[in-house]
Amino acid sequence: MFKYYGKYAPYLFLLPAAVVLVIFFFIPFFQTFLLSFLDYSHNIYKPEFIGLENYINLFKNPIFFFFLCNTFIYLFVAVPILAIFPLFLAILINQKIKGVTLYKILIYLPVIVSIVVAAIAFKWLYADQGILNYLVTKLGMESIGWLTDPNYALYSVIIVTIWKGIGYYMIIYLAALMSVPKELYEACDIDGANFLTKHLTVTVPHIMPTIALVTTISAISAMKVFAEIYVMTKGGPLNSSKTIVYYIYERAFENLDLGFASAMAVVLLIIVMIFSLINILCFERNKYNI
Repeated sequence: MFKYYGKYAPYLFLLPAAVVLVIFFFIPFFQTFLLSFLDYSHNIYKPEFIGLENYINLFKNPIFFFFLCNTFIYLFVAVPILAIFPLFLAILINQKIKGVTLYKILIYLPVIVSIVVAAIAFKWLYADQGILNYLVTKLGMESIGWLTDPNYALYSVIIVTIWKGIGYYMIIYLAALMSVPKELYEACDIDGANFLTKHLTVTVPHIMPTIALVTTISAISAMKVFAEIYVMTKGGPLNSSKTIVYYIYERAFENLDLGFASAMAVVLLIIVMIFSLINILCFERNKYNI
């Protein structure tokens, strides 16, 4: 019996994941794609088919490009930090030091904290009379509108995303570091390589697929950020912290313009796919013979 099903075993193992993907990704995607050709602005119960008009209006809308720019700022600020700093922490914690378990727990603790709780806590820290402004004024400087100044609001929210993600990506890197042969480090020690050279020549090349994974995951997370913005700024002040996902939420659930919001969602998916392909080209070119 097992011999008969042997050739189908890989497909049976893949079946649960395939069912989940179909139900939670492919079906919603095709529904969203179909909705993007409809107009709900006149009657939410009887949408009108308008073809590509939502996409045409989308690319004629300067507000869309402004929020897209905010999304890219979020991406280019958060992703490099989330790809590099957790690797640095993982390398340090991977050394033989006392209390390493405690350090792992403390660094990973923000990951298990609810994003809503974290956003509320940082909102208190960023308040006009909050702890951060108290420290700033004690240093002889004027208080900063962390969430009320358009120049600071977006970056203040980015800090929350970075704080939440560092521990998660550090654990991924720690798992990857366990696969690096210790003989390579010993060879570097014999050659007299210093700490930095040893990890640049051994660690980084060996875990490059993991770096690609972390970069891809953090990029997708940065481009779909929502909860932090919703809790802390509601996209303000003056739309300075509003990103594409938050704009999709506004158009879909506040303005009930489901067609226009669906068109933005499709465009966002294409952008995410492009960044994923760029990561493959940059980090895993040899693996896929590109």
